[in-house]
Amino acid sequence: MPQGLWFDPELCLIGGSWCAPVGGRTLALINPSDGSVLCNIARGEAADIDAAVGAAQNALQGDWGRMSALERGRILTRMGQLVLERVDDLALLEAQDVGKPLTQARADAVALARYLEFYGGAADKVHGQTIPYLEGYTVYTLREPHGVTGHIVPWNYPMQIIGRSVGAALAMGNAAVLKPAEEACLTALAFAHIAQDAGLPDGALNVVPGIGAEAGAALTAHPGVQHVSFTGSVATGALVQQAAGRNVVPVTLELGGKSPQLVFDDADLDAALPFLVNAGIQNAGQTCSASSRILVQRDVYDNIRHRMSEAYGALTVGPALSDLRVGPVISQRQKDIIQGFLGKGADLEVAAQGVLGDEAVNTGAYVLPTLFAGVPADHPLARDEIFGPVQVIIPFDTEEDAIRIANSTDYGLVASIWTGNGARQMRLAKAIRSGQVFINNYGAGGGVELPFGGVGKSGHGREKGFEALYGFSQLKTVAAYHG
Repeated sequence: MPQGLWFDPELCLIGGSWCAPVGGRTLALINPSDGSVLCNIARGEAADIDAAVGAAQNALQGDWGRMSALERGRILTRMGQLVLERVDDLALLEAQDVGKPLTQARADAVALARYLEFYGGAADKVHGQTIPYLEGYTVYTLREPHGVTGHIVPWNYPMQIIGRSVGAALAMGNAAVLKPAEEACLTALAFAHIAQDAGLPDGALNVVPGIGAEAGAALTAHPGVQHVSFTGSVATGALVQQAAGRNVVPVTLELGGKSPQLVFDDADLDAALPFLVNAGIQNAGQTCSASSRILVQRDVYDNIRHRMSEAYGALTVGPALSDLRVGPVISQRQKDIIQGFLGKGADLEVAAQGVLGDEAVNTGAYVLPTLFAGVPADHPLARDEIFGPVQVIIPFDTEEDAIRIANSTDYGLVASIWTGNGARQMRLAKAIRSGQVFINNYGAGGGVELPFGGVGKSGHGREKGFEALYGFSQLKTVAAYHG
């Protein structure tokens, strides 16, 4: 069993009760650091999803649906406080489950608390408007919950994505059904226990683990679900949208990315270097917003290549609990996918690689962080999402070249611009096709207040900040004629 486990992982939460899945089946949860079985989790199916949706509908007709926004916010705030009290426990579970180093897992737990604090404070601050109209009319708008919302959360950042998705949905008064990833769902189950301890009414949150083709497919296609939030691959996102579309249900999709950082010859290279490297190796590169492309103006190309190579050469990969900068990837399957991409780079220059630490074992899912230099912009490693600790350096000459290369993939999630030229900063921020653009930084420290989402095959809809609350609500216009 995982260290620090304080609940039964083989159960689903449905209508406030912890119960075995209808089929009585379980799934093995694998520790990516050594390939061992951590524990078994419930393998929910369509019948369990149906029961969870029914429980959510009942909650909307009961205490949860009648609760004021102020009280909803207080519960979310209490949830955030309880998360902070269990930060170390949650980090330990996440590290073993996902394979991310303890420091990174702890940061995710703190981020979950921050999402709950933010949405707890924002719950009663989503207001409608009055609209000037014809004489004799008073017109106003209301923000109302969709109803039952379905949430499919991936394995790379369970806590953070639960916070920004489920937290926002609950703040708006929806009742949620959560299907965590079958590869990593311990902190999703832990979150549900914390929600109960904080006083969340029965049925407001329901959690059904299982595989995507069974529980996930049943959730996205269920006629009782009024909104679906999905984070994951482009291929699966398209299937989710098709399934929800049959019920004419809105979908928020946060999908892949091939995010560039653009480094100009007037950039502060000392300030840029940590961001250039960290944004590519965090969580072993398994981040939708990872910066996998480094575009460098030719005059400073050799300098950046040398400095990034030195940084990569100092990277050591090892077990999550060793708390190195890079842990294993999520599974042997993901390792094989990344190795396949590395094989496509056989014709490229490998500028540097990290090393395997002494504590890493052969049964772990370890991939050496790899930096490729001088990569053509149309090469598969420069265009396709790898989802591993792999970065490519691409030279450019002019501002126009940089924009063209930055916009040359199907994705558009995050971009960063490193330059001291204020006019260039503004020009490129407008020209780059991306949901977020950072100037002389990357990620802005996470920023739960900052709307997040993509364009193109990176998805649509926005999470985080108040935009997430708007997305988890529907607008009603009321026009009263009084003469």
